[in-house]
Amino acid sequence: MAAASSILPPLGGTIAPGGSLADFIWFRTGGPAEWLVRPKDVEDLSRFLAALDASLPVLPVGVGSNLIVRDGGVPGVVVRLPKSFAKVTIEPGNRVRAGGAAMGITVASGARDAGIAGLEFLRGIPGTVGGAVRMNAGAYGREASDILVETTLVLRDGTVEVRPLEALGYTYRHSELPEGAIVVEALFEGVPGDPSEIGVEMDRIAAEREASQPLRSRTGGSTFKNPPGDKAWRLVDEAGCRGLQIGDAQVSEKHCNFLLNLGSASSAEIEELGEEVRRRVKAKSGITLEWEIQRIGVKA
Repeated sequence: MAAASSILPPLGGTIAPGGSLADFIWFRTGGPAEWLVRPKDVEDLSRFLAALDASLPVLPVGVGSNLIVRDGGVPGVVVRLPKSFAKVTIEPGNRVRAGGAAMGITVASGARDAGIAGLEFLRGIPGTVGGAVRMNAGAYGREASDILVETTLVLRDGTVEVRPLEALGYTYRHSELPEGAIVVEALFEGVPGDPSEIGVEMDRIAAEREASQPLRSRTGGSTFKNPPGDKAWRLVDEAGCRGLQIGDAQVSEKHCNFLLNLGSASSAEIEELGEEVRRRVKAKSGITLEWEIQRIGVKA
């Protein structure tokens, strides 16, 4: 592989050729990024993308809590925002400003401590703010679009742009953010609340997740979107897929809208298991489940 300096523009942060994604992706599977880039700050990222060859694809990745990285790896540049992008600050008007790398629990906790209610559900979203904004992540009856005021993006050409909620084209688990755009910041708004009551609700959400989801396993979160008026897990269960296995990939017996890597599963096995579940659900109910997990990269 060629040296980064001969292909990529300079960066104040770090560039790792063949950077491992399986080291931090929740499933712990999949091939490497061609280039794994961690920018120093927004200006560093903006300059880098502005100078980057326009033919190279750019993909932002957070903690990989809802991601299958295929075994052949990811061509082009994968951008992972470091901790310098994880700041959370409180602003007037019950608003919380969070960096794209901030975790949902960190944002919810900051809001709780400031007496801002309405963001408790972020305690139940195990990904970053960037991922939540991009996919309109949700839990417990609420989703990102319910609390988002605006988001700051670095576009593929390096332009830094602030876009209001109305410009994001939100639908269920979907946004119309441009390809290659990276969420570097989001502004959320809640309502006044009592910190102790907010804390009780966050604890309830945490306990409910622990009881119902395989949180201590190598998983990828909710696999399929809920069809209108139904629950994906119910359809998977009804189709007889609870506990179904291909190699070391398994449909969770605890919550059958979760796929698991029991130890040595490949990404190909996990993805094929998901497709087999979709086939069985379609045959049983006539409903075609849509993937909620993002699948990226090339097959080996």
